[in-house]
Order: sequence, then C-alpha cells, then structure tokens
Amino acid sequence: MRLVVTGAGGRMGRMLIRAVHETEGATLSGALERPDSPLLGQDAGTLAGVGTLGIPVTADALQAFVVTEGVLDFTAPAATLGFAELAAQARIAHVIGTTGLSAADLEAIEAAAWHAPIVRSGNMSLGVNLLAGLVERVARTLGPDTDIEILEMHHRMKVDAPSGTALLLGEAAAAGRDVDLGERSVRVRDGHTGARQPGDIGFATLRGGSVVGDHTVIFAAAGERLELTHRADDRGIFARGAVRAALWARGRKPGLYGMRDVLGLTTV
Repeated sequence: MRLVVTGAGGRMGRMLIRAVHETEGATLSGALERPDSPLLGQDAGTLAGVGTLGIPVTADALQAFVVTEGVLDFTAPAATLGFAELAAQARIAHVIGTTGLSAADLEAIEAAAWHAPIVRSGNMSLGVNLLAGLVERVARTLGPDTDIEILEMHHRMKVDAPSGTALLLGEAAAAGRDVDLGERSVRVRDGHTGARQPGDIGFATLRGGSVVGDHTVIFAAAGERLELTHRADDRGIFARGAVRAALWARGRKPGLYGMRDVLGLTTV
C-alpha cells in the first residue's frame, strides 16, 4: 500500500516513515512538510534514518495525494483539515492521529468521511484501546455512584491538554454511563470549588521531562478504589498502529472509524 506521511520532518513524522519502511505490505510514496520548512528537498529515508529512499520531502500535497492510497497524519488541526479535504477528493484512506481538534474540526472531519475512509484516534496503540474498552465496561458496571478521574502526564513540549488519549478514555467512560462527556467533564479545579458533583468525569494534567505518555483512570467509590493504567515508553507504538490502521482502511467504504474498529475491539 502506497502511503504519504505528513509532517515528515517532525519526531512523529520520522517515526511514521520508519514504520512504513519496516512494515510488509506498505511502502512510502510521499513525504510532506510546510512550504517554509528547511527540510524540503531532503530524502525522506535519510531524514528518518532508514537510508536513501529516493523520495524527496515536498510541500505539494495535491501531487502527493494523486499517487498514493493512504495518508498518515499526525500534524496540527488546521493542517489536518486541509489534508482531510484533499484525501476526500482523492477517495483515499486518511489516518488521523492529530490531537487538539475542536468540535468544529471534528464536524469537518465527519463531513470528509462521507467521501473516504478515515481512521481517527487520540491514540493508535493496542494497549490504550484495550484500556478504553475496559474503562467503558467498568464505568457501565460500577454506575454513577463511583467517581471517575483521569490523570495524564506527557513531556514538557506537548501543547494541548488534556491529551487526546485522556479524552479518548473520557469518552469511553462517558459511553459506559450513557452521558455526554462535554456536559459532564471537569477540566480545571482551582480555589474554592465546592464539593464534587455526582457523575462528573474529572481530568488532571501533568507536564514535564521526556514522558512519552502516562494515563490512569481512577474509579473511586466509598471505601475502595480501582485504577487502570497505561504507560507508553516508545512513540513507535503509535506509528506502527497508524500503519496498521491504514492497511485496514484500504478499500473500506467511506466512513469515520476508530482504532477499536481496526483492532476488532468494538465488543470489548
């Protein structure tokens, strides 16, 4: 499967190039960067440390999309929306790992999914998606009398909070309770906040060092606590998951899918 990597010069972009290169059944057909990037013209394989591939980094997304079957996209919201529009026009698979998307951004992605298969997830790893399935089941089983708090920590350079993974886990908890996360989530606590409201789903964010990603979902009841935790030590798990998602999406009918669809975890 021919794949284009967007944001090819970034840390995640380089990992995606390596993952494509190392995956049987996948091949790199293009590498995209911003028009002002100093990396334009460099060989994508050399940039990613896998040797010369004969594919120069370019800013011409339209040309790259014409000759590919899928796009791996871990960039920024504005760039992702542009790529979603182009992928929809080309009718090719679009794998989105971009975080920090607004409600309006998500609506635009849903519209693009009418024309092409899109796999979007706040986290592409098997472990996190297994965790999300468990969180949904536990939230459903324990009910609203148990308080849910989601604690996440990432490296000092991460720009959005809560993380996409924390929100994915929050959505799983909300689904287990059959509520709208937007109406029940608490993102900030400061000063005299009063007592915790029953049914709220709280988020706490930590940033520091080089932490790849730690997430814990705490179910706190009277007299006992259940904690479910996932720790990521290698960003390569996200890149490998994204390539797996692209291979799965190849030839699928248009629609918006998640990693639980890709991994067959929809019934967990």
